[in-house]
Amino acid sequence: MIPPLVLVTGSSDGIGKETARALAERGARVILHGRNADRLGAAAREIDRRSGNWPAAQELCDLGSLDEVRSFAARLVDHHPRIDAVINNAGVFMAERRLTVDGRESTFAINHLAGFLLAHLLLPALMQSPQGRIVFVSSGAHLSARLDWNDLEGAREYDGMEAYALSKLANVLAAVELARRLRGTTITVNSLHPGVVSTRLLRAGFGGHGTDSLQEAAATSVHLALAPEVSTTTGGYWARKAPSRMHPLANERAITARFYELSCRLVGIQPLPDPRAAV
Repeated sequence: MIPPLVLVTGSSDGIGKETARALAERGARVILHGRNADRLGAAAREIDRRSGNWPAAQELCDLGSLDEVRSFAARLVDHHPRIDAVINNAGVFMAERRLTVDGRESTFAINHLAGFLLAHLLLPALMQSPQGRIVFVSSGAHLSARLDWNDLEGAREYDGMEAYALSKLANVLAAVELARRLRGTTITVNSLHPGVVSTRLLRAGFGGHGTDSLQEAAATSVHLALAPEVSTTTGGYWARKAPSRMHPLANERAITARFYELSCRLVGIQPLPDPRAAV
């Protein structure tokens, strides 16, 4: 049997690196992603040394550029025609409003749009897996988010914590709707809360220290990427390897469909067919 191949974005440090390490220790082949070559190489060497299994592949990409995301996805599909799981773990916190090279607000662009686009572009490779899995690492902060359709990117009024919460709500809404549109295929889609960990993002954004370890934070992502018992589970939000409560808007089909289709327009792709249209 071919060991599963798993891409983990934002895996040069923190929760992403621990997720990749745990996957490798369980026999998976991992593709590491980062935007700094030195940190990415150091993470790969550490994972290889600690896991003793397959050498970790390394991919550089600045998720703040949608063109780079497209090139990244093209390289992956070319080098790895079959990918078994994609864990969209990369995330940022911006105290001040900054724009990407595409003119998008950075928190929304990096935490949501980049992973959303990447997941869609990798669907051909995921379709080659007997059970492809897409995982969005969200946050419990999404429960406090407010959805203002007229100011998703904080152009009128920006608050770093609100922007972060909204980007994590975006992960959940996208996962729910993408799962719905992929029903009947072999691909599942889920989102999760990793826990509260003393990462650079937590310290910079919330000025606090977490109570969870990196191992605990990685556990749910690893579970959703590899566990046989969730191989057909889709459209859920998870915490501590169990289903958890998600934002009420995620249960509003009209909301998730509208948000999904808006996200498709923002990244320049065609939406997958809406199953409601066939009813």
